[in-house]
Amino acid sequence: MLSKIYSATTYGIDAFVVEVEVDLSPGLAIHSTIVGLPDISVKESRDRVKAAIRNSGYDFPYLRMTVNLAPADIKKEGVGFDLPIAIGVLKANEDITGATNDYILVGELSLDGELKPVKGVISIAMAVKESKQKKLILPSANADEAAIISEIEVYPVKTLKEVVAILNGLLKPEKHKINISDTFNKAHSYEIDYNEVKGQEHAKRASEIAAAGGHNIVMVGSPGSGKTMLARRLPTILPDITLEEAIETTRIHSVAGLLGKKKSIIAVRPFRSPHHTASDVSLVGGGTFPRPGEVSLAHNGVLFLDELPEFGKSVLEVLRQPLEDGFVTVTRAAASVTYPARFMLVAALNPCPCGYYGDGRKGCKCSMYEIQRYLKKISGPLLDRIDIHIEVPAVKYQQLSAEATGDSSETIKKRVDASRTLQRERFKGLKVFCNAHMSSRHIKKFCALDEESHNLLKTAIDKFNLSGRAYDKVLKVSRTIADLESSENIKVEHIAEALQYRGLDRYF
Repeated sequence: MLSKIYSATTYGIDAFVVEVEVDLSPGLAIHSTIVGLPDISVKESRDRVKAAIRNSGYDFPYLRMTVNLAPADIKKEGVGFDLPIAIGVLKANEDITGATNDYILVGELSLDGELKPVKGVISIAMAVKESKQKKLILPSANADEAAIISEIEVYPVKTLKEVVAILNGLLKPEKHKINISDTFNKAHSYEIDYNEVKGQEHAKRASEIAAAGGHNIVMVGSPGSGKTMLARRLPTILPDITLEEAIETTRIHSVAGLLGKKKSIIAVRPFRSPHHTASDVSLVGGGTFPRPGEVSLAHNGVLFLDELPEFGKSVLEVLRQPLEDGFVTVTRAAASVTYPARFMLVAALNPCPCGYYGDGRKGCKCSMYEIQRYLKKISGPLLDRIDIHIEVPAVKYQQLSAEATGDSSETIKKRVDASRTLQRERFKGLKVFCNAHMSSRHIKKFCALDEESHNLLKTAIDKFNLSGRAYDKVLKVSRTIADLESSENIKVEHIAEALQYRGLDRYF
């Protein structure tokens, strides 16, 4: 007795359709096997399926069961094969007489036959969209997430018995639909605002430039000066995430199991802030079966590294490749996957080990050697990849107690959006979306300088011994400053301001 059921599973952030073949033959049930490169969680499904079938009121056949997951040369993982294996057993045992080839089934089974949610459903829904079935049966808790892909038919179910009734034609399934626009707009909101930050006008200006051009930024200041407040509010002035970007970001979080039960789509730009004890694997992704790391979870958003020198040197060095390429490839013996990692890096650090070098309120007890050794934990090549370096001084009492507030996030965002509109027009037809992503060829074309600006930049490079990459960063930031002023050409004052944001270069 042989049956074939269609399912799907994820590979990286992508998904593919899997044929689940179940064969029941004479022999001892103890010799049942699952083949097709299953991981431990898939192998354990035999016991869950057996209990779920019995507790749902069906007889589990005392026969040898062989399950094949095709294609057999790709590693299969996760608990989503519970439901298709159970349906395959019931189909082979003739408890199901209806057609099953029109559906793709995914879901984890509890021992009483109830269905539990699984990871990576939005990627699975996209794989269903490309398949010939177009119909997806899955746990009710995953229904909203799958329905984001409107081109497929989503049928949520709660129990194994309900699935059997649908396949036998005894129950008419209800197609699940959502209003994508309403869902997207309701989830699009922030609870914090830039007008809550007192003082720090210079740092706010640098943050606005960073948001307008997609530039990486590092803030140096004593404890309590507001570095974290500024960083956490940066997503509120970034351009609104598009539906396409939101789906891609949701796929990453869904595969990682971080989407949450009540959230079907991520409609705001993600903000990730890993602790400084994080390992390089947790930052860029990896593991025996690769999982996305923090750089991928921050895709289309902000990755905030507080206390930057406290991160391990090897951890910081692995950031260099995703900062440059916008993706990260994780290669293991079991698999090799590529995750997107186009994010804004926002870093914060103290000026010295005690944190109070240059602070007028408290005296610094660190020697110059200790300060240099502390800052040297950040390598020159990594610092070269950060466009803007800004000092965040301690806020005085007069500023903290003042009732007047600065520009709100909404006001700053309007200026950022206007700048991004200019950039979209400039880069139309190119695979460049903001100034920070320009290559050398684009810089040569779009960052032409007059003689006065050339002379200023030449003097600064000779004085501070800036690298070629730092030279490119200055030009990119200058282009963004010019865009914020709606200036077609880069002027000498734009170069001068951009050079102010290379303060850490003198230490390296």
